[in-house]
Amino acid sequence: MIFKQKHLLGIQDLSPPEIKTVLDTAESFYEISMREVKKVPTLRGKTIINLFFEPSTRTRSSFELAAKRLSADIVNFSNQASSIVKGESLRDTILNLEAMNPDAIILRHSSSGTPRFATTFCRSHIINAGDGAHEHPTQALLDAFTIKQAKKNIEGLKILIVGDILHSRVARSNIFLLRKMGAKVVLVGPPALLPVEFKKFGVEIDFNFERAIKGADVIMMLRLQLERQRRNFFPSIREYRNLYSLTAERFRRAKRNAIIMHPGPINRGVEISADMADSVKSVILKQVENGIAIRMAVLYLLLGGKKSEPTD
Repeated sequence: MIFKQKHLLGIQDLSPPEIKTVLDTAESFYEISMREVKKVPTLRGKTIINLFFEPSTRTRSSFELAAKRLSADIVNFSNQASSIVKGESLRDTILNLEAMNPDAIILRHSSSGTPRFATTFCRSHIINAGDGAHEHPTQALLDAFTIKQAKKNIEGLKILIVGDILHSRVARSNIFLLRKMGAKVVLVGPPALLPVEFKKFGVEIDFNFERAIKGADVIMMLRLQLERQRRNFFPSIREYRNLYSLTAERFRRAKRNAIIMHPGPINRGVEISADMADSVKSVILKQVENGIAIRMAVLYLLLGGKKSEPTD
C-alpha cells in the first residue's frame, strides 16, 4: 500500500500508485456499504470537523456518512454558524476549532488555496473538499472509481469533459487524475469557457461537441457555474443548450457502451437533457453512492485506521 500524504489538498500532489491505493481501498469500503450493518470501528475515537464555507449537499453529507460509518465523531460547521459572520478571521476560526484537538478538518472554501494555507498553521490533517476554481480531489477520485467500475480500467479510454471548464475545480482535478492514469482527455465547451492554455495539461481541446463525442467512452458533463461568472461568456442559455447540451442525438455518436457522468447539481435541460440524465447509460447516482466509499478510504488512509468487521 503506497500512500505517504499527511493531507489531501489536490490530485496534483498524488502519484499514480497513491491514486491506485485510494481506489483499491475504496473497493473494500464499498463492500462494507453494501452490508446490512454498515458501520465499522475503524476510526473509533477520532474526531473530524466538517468546515464548509460554501453550500454543499453531496460532498458534505458524503463526508459525514463516511466518518460515521468508520465510527468517527464528526462535527459540522458552516459559514453562517461560525464566528466569521462576527468579523473573526478565517485563520482564527480554524485555530479555535483546532484547539479542540480534532484529528482532521475537511475544508471547503470559495478561495483557491485555502486548504493549503490551513496546513501552514494546523496540526490536523486537512482535506480539501473544494477550493474556489482550483481543485476538488475527492470528486475526481470518486469519478475515477466509478469509471473503473464500469470500464475495469482507465488507461486508454477517451474521456470527454464538457461545459464550463474555466470555472470548474472538478474539471481540473479530473484532468490531473485521468491523465496520470493514462486516459485520453478531450475538453469541450464554448471558447470563452475553454482557454487554450489547458493544452499544457496534456489534453485535447475541441469546440465542436458533435465532432469530439465520436468514439468517446465516457462523457462527463459539467454544470454552468453562473455564480462564478462575472461577465457573459456566451450569448444566451438557449444558445449554450443548442451547442453543448448532451442530448440523445449527440450521445448516439459516442461508443455504444459509453457512460454519462455529472458531478451535480444538474441543470436539466441546460447541460444535459432529462432523458439522458435518467437513462441506463447514466452513472450519476452511482457517483453519489461511490462518494461515500472514496471518502471512507481517504479518511482511513490519512488517519491511520485499520479495516475490521462491522460492529453489532
